Amino acid sequence: MSNMPKKEIEVLVRIIIQDKGKILICKKIGKDYRGKDYYFFPGGHVEFGESAKEALDRELKEELGLKIKKCSFVGGSEHLFTEDGEKHHEINLAFDVKADKLKLKSRENHIEFFLKTKKELSKEKVLPKVLTKAILKWLKGKKPFWVSEIGK
Repeated sequence: MSNMPKKEIEVLVRIIIQDKGKILICKKIGKDYRGKDYYFFPGGHVEFGESAKEALDRELKEELGLKIKKCSFVGGSEHLFTEDGEKHHEINLAFDVKADKLKLKSRENHIEFFLKTKKELSKEKVLPKVLTKAILKWLKGKKPFWVSEIGK
C-alpha cells in the first residue's frame, strides 16, 4: 500500500462503560488481525450525516446488543498513526455511557470484550495511547479533556 496520507479525517466515538470497578475494552480477533495485539475502547466511526449520539447507539447495539440509558461527553483526542502502510488522522470523542445490563458476549466475530481494572488498563497496550492516558486521568478526577499528539 502507498504511504501517502488519506485526505480525510476520521471521527470516531469511544464508549467508556464502567462495571463493578472495571472498564470495558475490546480487542480484534481472528486471522485478519494476527499481529495486531492491542486493545481499544469500544465504538467506531461516525458515518456521514450521523450524530455522535446516533453513532454511539448504533455501535453499542452492533457490538454488544445493548441500549444506552444515559451518556455524557467526557473528552476528545486526536492523533496520527500508520496501519498497514496507510496513514490515518483520527479524532476520538469519548463518552461515559450507562447501558443495559452488561454481557461480554460480542455480536461481531472479529471483536472480543474484556473488563479491566484501572491498574490493568495502565499496563496493557490500549490504543490510542493519548486517549487511554486521558481517560485514566478522567476516571480519577472527572474533568473533561482534549489531548492531541499533533503539532507538539
